[in-house]
Amino acid sequence: MKAIWNGAIGFGLVNIPVKIYSATETTKLDLDMLDKSDFSNIRFKRVNENTGKEVKWENIVKGYLMDDKYIVLDEEDYEAASPEKTKILSIDQFVKEEEVDSVYFETPYYLEPQKNGESAYRLLLKALEKTGMVGIGTFVLRESEAIGMIRPYNDEILVLNRLRFDQEIRDYADLKIPAQKAPKPAELKMAVSLIEQLSQEFDPTMYKDTYSDELMKIIKQKAKGKNIKARKAQPAKEGKVIDLMAQLKASLNTSKSKSAS
Repeated sequence: MKAIWNGAIGFGLVNIPVKIYSATETTKLDLDMLDKSDFSNIRFKRVNENTGKEVKWENIVKGYLMDDKYIVLDEEDYEAASPEKTKILSIDQFVKEEEVDSVYFETPYYLEPQKNGESAYRLLLKALEKTGMVGIGTFVLRESEAIGMIRPYNDEILVLNRLRFDQEIRDYADLKIPAQKAPKPAELKMAVSLIEQLSQEFDPTMYKDTYSDELMKIIKQKAKGKNIKARKAQPAKEGKVIDLMAQLKASLNTSKSKSAS
């Protein structure tokens, strides 16, 4: 793995030198866009919409449309707006992890201690575990300011979760949310029973993204000249009034049958 950030965590008066590594990777296949007629690669060009001519990278600028007029920005404008460059991820506060709603979670990164930072790194990891807290602070990544949440992972490493800023979360006021009408007590009791019956410890290995594997199987079969039949998508059920109690009872019975088998 290649480090994408090199700096230090500011923990009170203690600085912990660390490197940041991406904790995730895509499993999607890298597919090329081709011309259907002869399978030639498709190339994209940057074209002036008025002249139809291709524009070189050095002649391209960026602008913001305001009052039907473009305000063009240059490098000095970007520099003036950029946060102060720093190599310190300073922890500003410690909070309970459950207080940070998952809607704010963006990207996870691994934190690796650098030379002479191992003891302080382990101290912070153990202190967070013991208190059940996570550290929140800001840092600069690729010229942009970001919020980070530092937490222990698997009792052996610190993970940095990049968080979204509050203004990035969209308001859902315009959505048609059901009125806050209390469910029937019997239905609620049945729903709670179903949840309890299906409750278990979370095991992420139970869930696999099989799409790329299945697609690769199809690619290999087509390479051998075999015809592939597409699966038919299950039609969505039309919205209609349902008998919740009947569905809940059926769900409980199905769940019990699976548990017994």
